[in-house]
Amino acid sequence: MVNRDFIEYRQQYGRQRLVVEELLADPMDQFKKWFRESESAGVPEPNTMTLATVNSQGQPTIRVVLMKEITDKGLIFYSNFKSRKGREIEHHPQAAINFYWQLMERQVRLEGSIAKVPDQQADEYFRTRPRGSQLGAWVSQQSKVIPSREFLEEQLESYKAKFHNEEIPRPPHWGGYQLTPIRVEFWQGGEDRLHDRIQYTFQQDLWERCRLAP
Repeated sequence: MVNRDFIEYRQQYGRQRLVVEELLADPMDQFKKWFRESESAGVPEPNTMTLATVNSQGQPTIRVVLMKEITDKGLIFYSNFKSRKGREIEHHPQAAINFYWQLMERQVRLEGSIAKVPDQQADEYFRTRPRGSQLGAWVSQQSKVIPSREFLEEQLESYKAKFHNEEIPRPPHWGGYQLTPIRVEFWQGGEDRLHDRIQYTFQQDLWERCRLAP
């Protein structure tokens, strides 16, 4: 029996088409172009991305994080190194990222290696964060079991007192990661579910493109 609860959510795509010859040769340049277009279109928090990592048992895990920088080589985000994702990255330094910009009927998938950014770069970014977020990086023992919400609030008050009227340094357990892709896919929603999918793969120091079936 067909469950009809979700039929109302069906959406017809097809605002745009994706033509291989019109895409930029470097996928990071193309990603920057799409990102700027999503900003201009009013996509809420277009830097929101889903990050997938793999644990020591081969079990994939996912979560939503915020991209903080686009470089010529990849994408940068920041996190607690001792978190679940941090431990998984330490064990298996490959990951996948997905962006979904519904207003644009677009997705971007990136897969590749992941590594910490230099300490100086992480320090510079940490100094731009609001003071409350800086304190939060010290307070949160991310992914660990804690006794209560009150425990967090007590820790916050403790660090407020510790750093009273002082510049807050970056915690040694907190910093940035860069994912450097070897595969990037651009997805444009198509009419009758005939979506456009263009994949870039990095082979022998060159990016090659191909079209994938939807």
